[in-house]
Amino acid sequence: HPPRESGRRNGQMASLVDMAVEPGMMASEPRARGARHGGAVRCRASEGDNSGATADEEPDSSDLKQILGMKGASMAENKWKVRLQLMKPVTWVPLIWGVACGAAASGAYTWTFENIGKAALCMFMSGPLLTGYTQVINDYYDREIDAINEPYRPIPSGLIKEWEAVLQFSLLLSGGLYVAWVLDQWAGHDTPVILYEAMFGSLISYIYSAPPLKLKQTGWIGSYALGSSYIALPWWAGQLLFGNNLTWDVALLTILYSIAGLGIAIVNDFKSIEGDRELGLKSLPVEFGIDVAKWITVGTIDVTQLAVALYVNYGLGEKWFSLAIVLLTLPQIFFQVRYFLPDPVKNDVKYQASAQPFLVLGILMTGLAVGHYNQNLLDATQTMAM
Repeated sequence: HPPRESGRRNGQMASLVDMAVEPGMMASEPRARGARHGGAVRCRASEGDNSGATADEEPDSSDLKQILGMKGASMAENKWKVRLQLMKPVTWVPLIWGVACGAAASGAYTWTFENIGKAALCMFMSGPLLTGYTQVINDYYDREIDAINEPYRPIPSGLIKEWEAVLQFSLLLSGGLYVAWVLDQWAGHDTPVILYEAMFGSLISYIYSAPPLKLKQTGWIGSYALGSSYIALPWWAGQLLFGNNLTWDVALLTILYSIAGLGIAIVNDFKSIEGDRELGLKSLPVEFGIDVAKWITVGTIDVTQLAVALYVNYGLGEKWFSLAIVLLTLPQIFFQVRYFLPDPVKNDVKYQASAQPFLVLGILMTGLAVGHYNQNLLDATQTMAM
């Protein structure tokens, strides 16, 4: 599940949850001056030591941000806290939510202790293990840009050595693939479809962050790779785990929804436009300018959700779920007009905290619609067999 560049891209889809603080974007503190010591970049703010926390922040808040991998983190040197920060727990939430949506879409999830255990293990695979892997490997390959945008991150600050980061993402990847295999066995799959999906997602994560392809530098392609992986892949895992009934139309529906994820990804590009230009990164705001890019952003988010609502109504015949998706889109448009369109650089965090909870609820409504449709098909099949 690919991350984006640390300093702006590592926490983008975490904006799908109701958050008051924007994770992983370009630090708002003064740009740091870096000095290399023993191969690690150690940075000082232009005035005094820059830990990433503002002077008026409470220490407990700064420590919590370190654990969650968010902007404004403290520089506490507890090794296990730093390793957890490198995995950016705040970015796990959308993947965990996606597994729940996929389970709902299967139409076969029931509230038993066994199914709760399966779901919890699948969420652990999708969040801490495989998303943790992609965040660590992203930080490893972004250690130079982090020295500009977020010098207090674990690797450029020297708190984590490069070989330690390599060991960490290798262990997380191995653990994630093993858990995927366990889930296939637990579900009784003849073909290890969850393992194959985990391998595919891990490959996308690698080519997103690592040279020579480094998809994150390609603008549209990189942004869409991020959006699709954060929405489609965990949904597929949850639906395959409980129903093994993922069809091409539902797969395409989740990929379509990922276009909305592309819009969410672009939201986080605006504040880092200066660093992107400096490093030659082709983000949408850099390529098209702020005024054009902000309309591309809201267009991809809104048109996608309305198109999904049309499919749910006319393709699945689930008119009430379709209506719910439309109603959940309306407050997002309101917050776009009120916050995002007037000033996407200044108001991006406020917009995300206000609007994105409605988007993730819309994704859940879509999953429930597919699940209700699948359950009706199953009931009809069983009736005909009697």
